[in-house]
Amino acid sequence: MASKVVYSHRDPMLKKRDDFEDMLEERRTTSDLRYALKCYTPALYKGLTPCKSSELKNMVLQSDQLLYVINQLSKETGTSTDEIEAEASAILEEMAHRLQLSTVRFFAFALSKVFKTVFRSICVNEEGIQRLQQAIQEHPVVLLPSHRSYMDFLLMSYILYTYDLALPVIAAGMDFMGMQIIGEMLRMSGAFFIRRSFGGDKLYWAVFSEYVKTMLKNGYAPVEFFLEGTRSRTAKSLTPKLGLLNIVLDPFLKGEVFDVSLVPVSISYERILEETLYARELLGVPKPKESTSGLFKARKILSEDYGSIHVYFGQPVSARSLAEGRVNRSQFNLIPRHIPRKPAEEIQDFVNDSAYRLVRAQEENMVLKPWVLLASLLLQNQAAGNKQGMQLEELTDQAVWLRDLSRQFGAFLHWPDNIPPSKVVSCSLSLHQSLVRISEGRVQLTLEQGGRAEPGLPLPAVTPEEELLNRAVIILSCASYRNQALHVFIRPALLASALHAASVNRKQEIFNTFSFLRNMFSDEFILRPGAEVQDFEEACYLLVKSGALQINQQQVLVTDRGHRTLAFLTSILDPFVQGYQMVCRFLCEEATEGLTEKRFVPAVRKFITKHLLSGRLKYAEVLSSDLQKNALAALLRLGAVQRLRGRGEQGALKVNTVMVNSLEDTLGGKLPTQKPVAARL
Repeated sequence: MASKVVYSHRDPMLKKRDDFEDMLEERRTTSDLRYALKCYTPALYKGLTPCKSSELKNMVLQSDQLLYVINQLSKETGTSTDEIEAEASAILEEMAHRLQLSTVRFFAFALSKVFKTVFRSICVNEEGIQRLQQAIQEHPVVLLPSHRSYMDFLLMSYILYTYDLALPVIAAGMDFMGMQIIGEMLRMSGAFFIRRSFGGDKLYWAVFSEYVKTMLKNGYAPVEFFLEGTRSRTAKSLTPKLGLLNIVLDPFLKGEVFDVSLVPVSISYERILEETLYARELLGVPKPKESTSGLFKARKILSEDYGSIHVYFGQPVSARSLAEGRVNRSQFNLIPRHIPRKPAEEIQDFVNDSAYRLVRAQEENMVLKPWVLLASLLLQNQAAGNKQGMQLEELTDQAVWLRDLSRQFGAFLHWPDNIPPSKVVSCSLSLHQSLVRISEGRVQLTLEQGGRAEPGLPLPAVTPEEELLNRAVIILSCASYRNQALHVFIRPALLASALHAASVNRKQEIFNTFSFLRNMFSDEFILRPGAEVQDFEEACYLLVKSGALQINQQQVLVTDRGHRTLAFLTSILDPFVQGYQMVCRFLCEEATEGLTEKRFVPAVRKFITKHLLSGRLKYAEVLSSDLQKNALAALLRLGAVQRLRGRGEQGALKVNTVMVNSLEDTLGGKLPTQKPVAARL
């Protein structure tokens, strides 16, 4: 069982943290078959009896909203309502789940076998389970897990089945439906399948939204979806997608239910099953298509050790409390509820703000393992040009220092205090031996030439580009672990970088630079829109608390002991700063005539590869397509790059080289004469 960790935060959504229990402990000593066939009687919303899938489909097809949309489309297209109704029925047939307890029991049995083989423990906060059990009986519930692995939604259903809670219906991508047998089994265990994008398909949107709202309003089952929309390949939280959140909040906003409970769930993996796969995807290797044969080929993972998983069910967040003082719900009384309409700006802002708060709550309850800190230190050491690695003792000393700093910053850290630090470090390194090795007392990332030769034969020859790619796979894999801690360090790191760039120690000047950097990186990290002052104050508070800074009304001063902390923080942000600079340089130096969004990533990757091979750039993680796309999104948002809308120019980009140059200079520490933000402290 994990040691107790208590942490309070000024954000009311974040309460003290609970203890964990290893749910696999009982599975290791009792029959899996008996467990799968156990009496399963979950309590439902207001004591309802479960609804059959056929009844649910009829309710959707006969709903006022869907019938209204069908009539409107009939008038617009001249197609008969019968034809459109048949199309709606076909969409629903393709989409809908068909939950069957027999399939759930099969998965419970099979997953028990897999989880006991692959993971040392699956730790769950049982207080969170109790809170969820209560919430399910009182209000419609929406489960919002973090999304770092294919394993997430299987794990969620497995946990709820184990604790005798109502199984969720889960939004899943259509790609899973194409998996023979497995796709249908997922449908029978609660998955409903949706297209990745609907375009302007009004009928599909109407069927989809009505299906989700009907399940939610009637409380037939908790609805589960991923706020980030897709798996994060970088282990950073992704900018939340608002489509499904808009749908699940709609019944509350229209007064059809008293409240909706939104439950953020944080799933933390000590070792991610897809770590190398993700790194290769970020380097441009196409994602393998989901298939049943691919699943069987992946069974070799059963012979490996993936450490522990921590799953933290956060405090249920009341939609009613989020909306209090923010939303005037009387506006929904002016138009009949069944008539679809575009949300007002006030509603869009409310949903967007709620999404950021919920993702932040997920982040705050992520459990960080020692390897997250070790990966951060090893990457910084490697970027500093130390090819010999670090002495094991030095790495341990630095890890203990970073452990204490991260705890001061409020990290939810799983570092056993009853075990000597040297043992904690060596166990962590042992689990990740595919990424790191210990040789003659020194710890190094495994950046040697990729591939293995047959005994007695030389290693196969590789080009400099291939060697760089092999190194980048290791570095991006390590970076994905370092990224798990970025939510802890990002605000202090932005302040440290602002201090580094500022030529004076005036608080207002430093705040301006902080705000510029925060705005620049708001596509990269979870930074709530409009919260610049709160984030600056939080960063100041944490750095004063850790003894790194002294701050008065006008000035920000670095203490003697603060230099080490600030050096670490600026280094953690440096790969992102250099990555954005390289994107700016590419857009200014390379011929961007006729550049399109589709061609952007391959072209910028080629440009960055050239700079890495020449030694002019030290961070191989700048090759990440995620970072490159986020940099382009920032430049588009700031108006330095524009999308051309003309005919035949779909996806074409127009670059304002003067503005892009200015942004590159500012990122490099050459501060603009004009203040980058209007906000004042």
